Amino acid sequence: MIYISSDTNVWIDFRVINKLELPFRLPYTYLMNKDAVYNELLSPKGLREQLLKLGLIPAELTEDEFYYAVDIAGKYPRLSEYDRSALAIAKTRSLTLLTGDGALRKAAEAEGVTVMGTIGILDQLLKEECVSEAEYQTCIADLLRHNGREVRLPQRELKQRLPVYDDFEDLMWPK
Repeated sequence: MIYISSDTNVWIDFRVINKLELPFRLPYTYLMNKDAVYNELLSPKGLREQLLKLGLIPAELTEDEFYYAVDIAGKYPRLSEYDRSALAIAKTRSLTLLTGDGALRKAAEAEGVTVMGTIGILDQLLKEECVSEAEYQTCIADLLRHNGREVRLPQRELKQRLPVYDDFEDLMWPK
């Protein structure tokens, strides 16, 4: 089993497209700091309960993780307490960090932590044959439909994964 330290925003992306269960098809165990689970996963209503039911594991910070999170606060002032906790878990346990947050991604990369986001999870699902090509394309199209509003992903990367993007634009915005 592969353990992954998780931030919140990727779960929101999957919730927006009604595919919250998809990442749990992968052979990964997702950990999230217990305080973040109970204090940050409050909205949209029911998200925390759904994730816990699907298998998200609330993790207690070890003493080393706690002090690491405190130590990097000055180095990365844009990170929230929960962002620092997710990074601390990933760094000290040598795990991949699951996030789409730009500041957290940059900090993780600077700290030598591997990062994966919503698009990376979808790519893994396709690679591991946990979703069909059609389901993958539907997810990408749905993310594009919501991008710039509830979802904030690199538009170019989404478009690259949708082979018939011109046709998709016609469906989204009929002339």
